[in-house]
Amino acid sequence: MTSTTGRRAGFLTAWAIVALGGAVSLRALAQQAPPAPQGPEPVAPVSASAQRIYQDAQPALLQVRTLLKGQDSQASVGSGFFVSGDGHIITNYHVVSEVALQPERFRLVYRTAQGAEGALKLLAFDAIHDLALVKPVDSPGRPHTSLRFRPEADAVGQGERIYSLGNPLDVGFAVVEGTYNGLVERAFYPTIFFAGSLNPGVSGGPTLDERGQVIGINVASRRDGQQVSFLVPAKFAADLFQRAHDATPITTQSYPELTRQLTVHQQSLTDRFLAQSWRGAGHARYLIPVPQEEFMRCWGSSTPADAKGLEFERSDCVMETRLFVSEWLTTGSLMVRHEAYDGRKLGVLRFADRYSRSFANEALGGAGNKVRTAQQCHESYVDRNGLPLRVVLCMSEYKKLTGLFDAAVLVATVDASNGGVEGRFDADGVTFDNALKLTAHYLEGFGWASQQSTSAR
Repeated sequence: MTSTTGRRAGFLTAWAIVALGGAVSLRALAQQAPPAPQGPEPVAPVSASAQRIYQDAQPALLQVRTLLKGQDSQASVGSGFFVSGDGHIITNYHVVSEVALQPERFRLVYRTAQGAEGALKLLAFDAIHDLALVKPVDSPGRPHTSLRFRPEADAVGQGERIYSLGNPLDVGFAVVEGTYNGLVERAFYPTIFFAGSLNPGVSGGPTLDERGQVIGINVASRRDGQQVSFLVPAKFAADLFQRAHDATPITTQSYPELTRQLTVHQQSLTDRFLAQSWRGAGHARYLIPVPQEEFMRCWGSSTPADAKGLEFERSDCVMETRLFVSEWLTTGSLMVRHEAYDGRKLGVLRFADRYSRSFANEALGGAGNKVRTAQQCHESYVDRNGLPLRVVLCMSEYKKLTGLFDAAVLVATVDASNGGVEGRFDADGVTFDNALKLTAHYLEGFGWASQQSTSAR
């Protein structure tokens, strides 16, 4: 899945430089000429555009560091850039989250590409789009060099060259050249697909077009892919600056504001999900709720064709959008899963044992922790047009995000002695009322395959 590109202290234990071979002319390759025996191979030419972009933008770049309150040891590092002559700086929310949530323990400082340093104050954040606005505590009298946002009406073209800047792995400021590949498909919020390598530490840095205008803010990369990275569209950073440039600095824990933003998000998520119809799973006996892939991705698996004993087909549908709250919590997401079992090869007793154990093995959070209360569960049997379902609904509340819950719904058909379906629906970071609405919507997706019931919608 995606991973934020901020850099946590202590992760950087070693690093290496990989030397690439020099360039060889096409004519030499065609003639199969051997390489010259003396001297180093020629070095590939420097990208003139990348060099120009970096030189022009360098005065506006800086590193954002989170330090412990009483000493200079850093807890995290990221990047940022000036967006006004008065010193306003855009970075990621996840870069400054510790200061937003624990200002009594952490503080922010910056270091520019020219080596200037100073303290920062947090003005505002947008957790939904992972953005923050900060400003130097003591801003120099002279205006700062700042970057301009590319106008939203000036659309970026597929394949356009773009340039990501920041301080990767805390080893120095750098520029990465890549291409714009449009918006990520099936993302809940607009997210730019950047074909280039983003590394930890560049979070919050700008990505620029050929004219040096900001088109996005570095935010994440794929752990399981290469040259697949993600940017927050510049529009959201420009909006944050416009509404918060005169804001009073944040000096107390920001859980109330964070809760407000997450509540807005969960309402939008709930409304959009409830408006969608369920897709069928294609099962011969049951209607099984499978979500549309508007902002989810579904993956399937099954037992091998020559499997002995219990056979099953499985579907996992997940959102790749999760909102960063802190180092120990992401939330604001939905998941839908089911497993369809065929136990005719096992016999009634062995199937019943395996089927019930599979249902009981689902992890539901159990005892509480520093983030959530202990799970409270309710079990009942529900009739869906004559199809009996065993249903367990479990919920736990966030301790500091008042009014938000994680909900998990387990469902098992109990009409057959040698087969059945077990399903699970998870909604993280929703209100109590919306948890009940989503649960009802999920249960409505079950039924008999022979009945074209409107409950499957």
